[in-house]
Amino acid sequence: MPISAVDAISPAFQHAKQQLLQPFRVSQWAKLALVGFLAGEISSGGCNSGGNFQMPHNTSQHFFPGALPTLNPMLYASLIATLIITGAILWVLFIYLNSIMRFVLFDSVINRRCEIRKSWSVRHSAGLRYFVWQLFVMLSMIVSLVILIGVPAALGLALGWINQPKEHIIPLILVGLVLFLALFALIVFYLLIHVMTKDFVVPQMALEGVSALEGWRRLLPGMKTEKGGYAGYIGMKIVMALGAAVIVGIVAAIITLLMLIPVGGLGAVAVLGGKAAGLTWNLYTISIAVIVGFIALAVILYIISLVSVPATVFFPAYSMYFFAGRYAPLDALLHPAPPPPLQAQTIFPPPPEPIG
Repeated sequence: MPISAVDAISPAFQHAKQQLLQPFRVSQWAKLALVGFLAGEISSGGCNSGGNFQMPHNTSQHFFPGALPTLNPMLYASLIATLIITGAILWVLFIYLNSIMRFVLFDSVINRRCEIRKSWSVRHSAGLRYFVWQLFVMLSMIVSLVILIGVPAALGLALGWINQPKEHIIPLILVGLVLFLALFALIVFYLLIHVMTKDFVVPQMALEGVSALEGWRRLLPGMKTEKGGYAGYIGMKIVMALGAAVIVGIVAAIITLLMLIPVGGLGAVAVLGGKAAGLTWNLYTISIAVIVGFIALAVILYIISLVSVPATVFFPAYSMYFFAGRYAPLDALLHPAPPPPLQAQTIFPPPPEPIG
């Protein structure tokens, strides 16, 4: 029987408690931290507190006077091209890992045990279908953003609003307001697609081997007939995600500060040692610095994901218990039928032995 978004909280909490603490296993936490990190389940809200932080101006001139300006412009171009290509490759690779790890996380929560290698082999084909779906959704979002921003910009340029903004302040303000609202609605729309897909379509892909489009075709009629239930689910998830984001954000800030002290110290020693050895900033040293920075960032994110393991298990469990009453195959896994009682058997005594 379907339960409400509020009623799904308690069984999800009990599920996470039993899986993580009864018994407590360090290896399971370590695996779930990796799976949660790659599956994108780390709560990011509040962790971007450094967005308002600004580096002091001309810092490079204080520490490395004249170092970077002497680089060859072709070296700059090569470095930028290398970073762009590497970033694109890493982005696609992460989406690929994210797609498969989403099913690994699904299995880990359902089975109450994380077995990465086994789930990877079983769910690889479903993960590939989800990977194609995610690429399609992201590309469609990019195209939508280009159209949404490009068309008004082209019209404004053709009408002369951009060339002479002072003479068209009111139209620019009105168009800018409409564009902002449309952009906000577009982002919310794609976020809802992402959340609903991973929460309600992925279980169908995992248990029945359907495609993402087929999963959505099955999901939409239920959403239309139960708009209030799904709207309550989204509302509850936003509230709980904000609460988890605040807690994780505070812990992440403390961990980041503690990590930056030794990392910053080692970085300063490395820079001063390299300067004393006569090293200069070139394509190789800058590349090494970028790689080391990415490694340090990955270590920090993994430590944060360890802290986020309870949320990594709770939120998928929450979506499963909410959806189980609306999807029979999932309900059968979460609430298996009890074994049939043993039937009473009539026991006949052995026949008496014949008398001599």
